[in-house]
Amino acid sequence: MLLILLMVCGIITAYQTTNSKEDAINNKPIETVSPSTLQNSDIYIKQTTATGTPEILLQRTGYLVSYNSNTRIANWVAWKLTPERIEGNTGRTDNFHPDPDLPKSKAVTTQDYKGSGWDRGHLCPAGDNKWSRQAMIESFYMTNICPQHHNLNRGDWNELEQKCRKWVKKDSCLYIVAGPIFYDRKPQTIGGHKVAVPDAFFKVILSLHKKPKAIGFIYKNNEGNNPLDSYVNTVDEVERITGIDFFPALPDDIERAVEASYNLKDWK
Repeated sequence: MLLILLMVCGIITAYQTTNSKEDAINNKPIETVSPSTLQNSDIYIKQTTATGTPEILLQRTGYLVSYNSNTRIANWVAWKLTPERIEGNTGRTDNFHPDPDLPKSKAVTTQDYKGSGWDRGHLCPAGDNKWSRQAMIESFYMTNICPQHHNLNRGDWNELEQKCRKWVKKDSCLYIVAGPIFYDRKPQTIGGHKVAVPDAFFKVILSLHKKPKAIGFIYKNNEGNNPLDSYVNTVDEVERITGIDFFPALPDDIERAVEASYNLKDWK
């Protein structure tokens, strides 16, 4: 079974493994591992969507994307966020362009969004890639972009991105996975490449700082101006909806505990 490896040291790769969850963190319970040891441990994302779901894994400087050649958007994007990554001096480029690793005939362009009424919404946000010019450039690859309602993109979704940047200053490191959700088997499409428009979006966040904690969010792809707690879900609920098993490298008891419940106050 394919496991997607999100390296704490910042290198992101994919491989086949038979290691247990405990092996992935050197057989040490999370509560007893020192920060220096955690920097060398691994966090996984296991893709468990229905058999036959198209997936092209694209490794980037600042994130990993699972790209779906049918929907023409990502299945999910995963990245590590640290204070250093948001405090860099690299400015936003706003240069959206086709992914160079896809055939030109199949690569989504900004032309697909022209006149559609949908924003080009980031999954891994540009603001999380200030640490590297290359990372900033790659954050504008169209494989990291989804059709998103303007009000959501500029409003509540953006507010969650900003919250993550505040939280990481306290927690030192966050592991984040974001992606689209489709409730309709025949979603609306836009542009010549027939880019699928998601019905909703998810984001799950894991912190290993002091006491491990995790939290999930689901946003419908429409307008709205709601408080953060109106979008909160357990990670278990996001897993149920998406079919993705998040953070299976954690020891089973800790994974069950952090994914079964949430407390927004713990993040504030």
